[in-house]
Amino acid sequence: MRPSIIRASEMPGPKRAWGSWWGDPIIKQKGIIQYTLAPNQTKAGPHWIRSYIFNFYRRVSAEAVYFVIPFGLGFGIYTWAKRRDAYQNSKAGHIASGAAHH
Repeated sequence: MRPSIIRASEMPGPKRAWGSWWGDPIIKQKGIIQYTLAPNQTKAGPHWIRSYIFNFYRRVSAEAVYFVIPFGLGFGIYTWAKRRDAYQNSKAGHIASGAAHH
């Protein structure tokens, strides 16, 4: 014989006027406002490519100074250092510095 399981239909504790338990039908409450979008506002597709392109350009161009200048400065230093290193490790660089070339 299987023991029967007692199932409580409500949450334990005091009764709440505002809440319901899982599975209970939703009770209409006062003071709750629902907002909806107009049908033409829900159609995001017609101009989304044009909107994204222009909005991207507007945002990136406003911030470009903050990443173009540091990138350009870093790239300039990097290319200068690569050329200088290549020259210093070349035969002409060794002769110019007075060091013997191996």
